[in-house]
Amino acid sequence: MDVRYELIIGLPAEPILASLIDQLVIIFSNQSRADLLTELTYQQERTALQLVLAFSNGQVVGCKLGYERKPHHFYSWLGGVHPDFRGYGIASELMRRQHDWCRQQNYHTVRTQTYNQWRGMLILNLRVGFDIIGTLQGKHGLTIVLEKNL
Repeated sequence: MDVRYELIIGLPAEPILASLIDQLVIIFSNQSRADLLTELTYQQERTALQLVLAFSNGQVVGCKLGYERKPHHFYSWLGGVHPDFRGYGIASELMRRQHDWCRQQNYHTVRTQTYNQWRGMLILNLRVGFDIIGTLQGKHGLTIVLEKNL
């Protein structure tokens, strides 16, 4: 399988942005293209997004998006891999690249949140050293809050 990875700061230009949103709609089927674009744009206006993207045949097949939560603390916000490309280590590689970049930028901590329904991501987070530091009520149920020291 030929997968290429790219790190991008800020929202990418078309056609990469459209391919990214296509990917996010597949992963987060409860959100529309318009809602996702609104969320991405809003977050980009608050603080620069950092994206690690996986491409196959010119299309985004995996992504890991995040931003600075506060000085030296990074928030890993959205991510996932297209169902047809799962099981090939793409999510692990996206996370490895995101954390390597965070270390280079002098971030000390990465935080993320997930729902129990995304068990694959929860297991990967635990496997790479995240600790569960709490839970909170999210708009789609109980949210699991995880954090990792870099």
